[in-house]
Amino acid sequence: MGSVVFSVVLTVHVLAGLGVIGLVLMQHGKGADMGAAFGSGASGSLFGSSGSANFMSRATGGLAAVFFVTSLGLSYLAGSKDNVTKSVMDGAAVSAPAIDPAAGSVAPAADGSKAKDIPR
Repeated sequence: MGSVVFSVVLTVHVLAGLGVIGLVLMQHGKGADMGAAFGSGASGSLFGSSGSANFMSRATGGLAAVFFVTSLGLSYLAGSKDNVTKSVMDGAAVSAPAIDPAAGSVAPAADGSKAKDIPR
């Protein structure tokens, strides 16, 4: 159940991100109208000259809000999984050489080991 919710939220997150990118690229900057006033290009847009900024900016804001909420949701879902360890080293196998308390040194190395070559 948890992985299905995570997948759905991740899908919505990616689609919202792509939507924000697309809407931002379709909008024209504030300086674009000045160039059109001097006859240097198309001043019209897909939704008309007056309604495009209002619709596009609201749609961008809405998708940005969805992107923000899904970001928070993904961080919560990723942190609430039971199999998450606190450290990468928690799952690592520990193999330290045995110490002989009587001799005060490390136990002899196994045959074929290069531990005896390490200067002390």
